Amino acid sequence: MPLMISDATSDDWATVGVRVLSIALVPQGGGSAVSVWTAPSPAPYVNLEELDQLSEILGNVSVPVGTYTAAVLTLSANPGDVLLTTAPDPEPGFPVAGGTNIPTDQIQIQNAQGSSGSLTVAVTVNLVSPLVVTTSQNDALDLEFDLAHPAFIVGHTPPAGDGATMWAVNFAGPVRHHPIRDLTHLVLRRVYGTVTGVTTGTGGVPAGLLTIDKDFAVLPPTNPETATPSTQSLNISADSVNGTIVYDLDSPGTPGTVVTSFASGTVPTNDYVRIAARFQEDGTLVAVRVYYSSKFNTVWLNPEGHVLAVDATSNTIWVTNELGGAVAVSVNSSTAVYLHNGSTSIGAATTLLAAQQIVRGFKVDVSVANVLNVPLLAQSINIETAAFGGAISNAATTLPAPNGGLTYTASFRTPSDDYSVNLGFISDTANDNTDPEGNTMTGFDWWNFTFPTTSSTNLTNFVASVDGQVNFGGQVGALTTYGVSAADWGDGGTVNTSNWYLRDAVLLPAPVPLGTVTIPYTGGPTFAMTALGGAQAATVDVSTTAGSATLVYQMNRSSGTVTLTPVDITTASGLMDLENALTVGAPVRVYGIPQADGTLAAYVLIYFTGVMPSM
Repeated sequence: MPLMISDATSDDWATVGVRVLSIALVPQGGGSAVSVWTAPSPAPYVNLEELDQLSEILGNVSVPVGTYTAAVLTLSANPGDVLLTTAPDPEPGFPVAGGTNIPTDQIQIQNAQGSSGSLTVAVTVNLVSPLVVTTSQNDALDLEFDLAHPAFIVGHTPPAGDGATMWAVNFAGPVRHHPIRDLTHLVLRRVYGTVTGVTTGTGGVPAGLLTIDKDFAVLPPTNPETATPSTQSLNISADSVNGTIVYDLDSPGTPGTVVTSFASGTVPTNDYVRIAARFQEDGTLVAVRVYYSSKFNTVWLNPEGHVLAVDATSNTIWVTNELGGAVAVSVNSSTAVYLHNGSTSIGAATTLLAAQQIVRGFKVDVSVANVLNVPLLAQSINIETAAFGGAISNAATTLPAPNGGLTYTASFRTPSDDYSVNLGFISDTANDNTDPEGNTMTGFDWWNFTFPTTSSTNLTNFVASVDGQVNFGGQVGALTTYGVSAADWGDGGTVNTSNWYLRDAVLLPAPVPLGTVTIPYTGGPTFAMTALGGAQAATVDVSTTAGSATLVYQMNRSSGTVTLTPVDITTASGLMDLENALTVGAPVRVYGIPQADGTLAAYVLIYFTGVMPSM
């Protein structure tokens, strides 16, 4: 069974490195959890920021036949087991400068158990639907860390003289099951490995498969970069129809060789490889492009990350790296651009840059002609995720695209990175979309980040849901509905076969700057608050309905320690705690969805005890 982890992105971080020690499955009806994956020793870091709507395949694991209803992830929780590096250009108001490595003593992992040196956090993830494993059918498991969740990484900045910003890392809640109904639609992050040979057709394994042992890049990166090896073996076939392009990176500038089957010597044994691969329906992996070198550093130096900036005049993009910096990459008319590890180019990079069809926030994997060039010259660019986001306006219901769609307006700390684009919805004939539960949807699909199980294709309701505004006045101004969307090249129909079209939209909880309570909370349903930089108070609606209640956390800072404690406001005691906390003048942090009546529906609410945050 393919076993993977993935995440949703955050604009504020370049590295969120975690160590997953093991993954176990809980049988339906009870019983001991069944271990299905154990990390190599030492356990490697996985940079979650690199997995924006992508999956990192940990391996094809053997799982006992049965039905499973939950997974248990065990993560290492000692000091230094979570690495945080800020993005080169974080969002306005972020309390730490871009490219900063957060010191270990300023990162505190919540809910750690065990003795010093052996601390762990066990996270139980209930599966959206039971995972059924049989002898005759391959299934897949993808567990997603949601970096966009407001309670995943929470900073506490005290007044000057009271210490540095402390960061609480909370795995309970932001980890969830990402169902996969069709493996062929899954986008994989590039796979690193060491070549062990080519299969000969014995033991029931077909001949001509490239066999590798999976490798993990070391975090923080070394110079030169090295790999953490594992014993997890992967068999990868060549594309027998379109061909797989094989590049020898030890001979810069050498054209790639197209193969339809791997033969002995196609890729040297013991060399390192970076592979762009995709799944087949039967769970097997097929390679689209293979890059090999005798040095791991050479295959790793080809940058993979989020597009930080685009300059169409100089034909240059900047791609973030795991050190919190930006790598300049030049393109020319020969630089081919692919989508989702595809075998057919969607166009030349220079043409796409000029038409603003590659923007900040895209996740790309760049292959360069020579890793020694300054700046690097892209041989090809694989768009792993085409993500548009920002404030939503001009939403319309008319289909087919491009008549129906919306405008995304994105604003960044660096104004030259801002964009405003009109994007149509994919056609109703595009039947390969899936909702957060993995169900097949027809056409454009949307859901509220707070309730991913209530996705809908109803465009009339979508337009109504993005109409809200909450006005704090002053520099904060009016908060509108924000969203993020994945886009496809072509609308899925037969007429509009180029340009980007939106597959979905996730309505995100807007972050309100740290503020103070002006009208207290007295049991509901609302209270009022002002925000730093604002000029007037706004009303915040708090839900206490079980199953859809506002997620409330108490953040306490004392004696150099921060703790983030969930408060269940569906109980009488939890509700009383919130009433006692939200008094006039109390600092509060809220993330919510603007409503048509001018209120903010709170998704996450954080109140503070101990040392108060800097206002």
